[in-house]
Amino acid sequence: MTTTTNEALGDYVLTLSCPEGTGIVHAVTGFLVDIGGNIRESQQFGDLENNKFFMRIDFETSGATSADALREQFRPVAERFGMTYELWSAAAPYRTLILVSKQLHCLNDLLFRASTGNLQIEVPLVISNHRDAEEMVRSYGIDFEHVPVTPDTKAAAEATILRRIEEHGIHLTVLARYMQILSDDMCRKLSGKAINIHHSFLPSFKGAKPYHQAWERGVKLTGATAHYVTGDLDEGPIIEQEVARVDHTFMPEQLVAAGADVEALVLSRAVRWHSQTRVLPNGSRTVVFR
Repeated sequence: MTTTTNEALGDYVLTLSCPEGTGIVHAVTGFLVDIGGNIRESQQFGDLENNKFFMRIDFETSGATSADALREQFRPVAERFGMTYELWSAAAPYRTLILVSKQLHCLNDLLFRASTGNLQIEVPLVISNHRDAEEMVRSYGIDFEHVPVTPDTKAAAEATILRRIEEHGIHLTVLARYMQILSDDMCRKLSGKAINIHHSFLPSFKGAKPYHQAWERGVKLTGATAHYVTGDLDEGPIIEQEVARVDHTFMPEQLVAAGADVEALVLSRAVRWHSQTRVLPNGSRTVVFR
């Protein structure tokens, strides 16, 4: 990620996961003592079912250093306990690519939040298989690219998206109501680095016009789920969910509006927590240090 002013001030975040065992916290805090670190926030979780330990520490250093130097200093601790870890400047923005189709409520919310500093992301590019979002995107001074998708061009379209991810140094891809099913190969390449949003009802309604289907069944709750993208459609590890209560007075259009509000809220939370390295993978689930 990009080095920022906060890195010079010595504010960093360390996240880690490893097999459960004794001495882990002692080793991590000992490392912080050795580098003159001061803990600002610390969270941990032990998954007894899977014998895994997870930790997130926000700390500041008293002297000048860098994330690269700290990673190298922490490496012996990580190797000793078999840790998977990340260490970044606490304010380093995630460079984010947004994919969208014709429904723009999630895109609009993300761009507004990013423009006001509410989300710790930089959006250099938005890609869509339609042109509906172009005017909105360009109004924020962000590049827009139209990449049409048909059965014959799907592979080429995905190749273009992956090429843009490489060219722009993208850390996170957000499917903000991007109504295309990604190939298994693309899902693998974006594993843990792509977030999707979809409507989530009890019961669930799939196919065309899900909100209208829900209205026909007289639902009393509407909701949304943000999750990581996998080859299993809409079944990736869940990051965040939310519901809103509705009743018999809601017409289909009101149900759609209520659902759109929840979708935007849930997606922004998931993007915020991911960009603050608060989400750690745990098999088919996630650990979220909110």
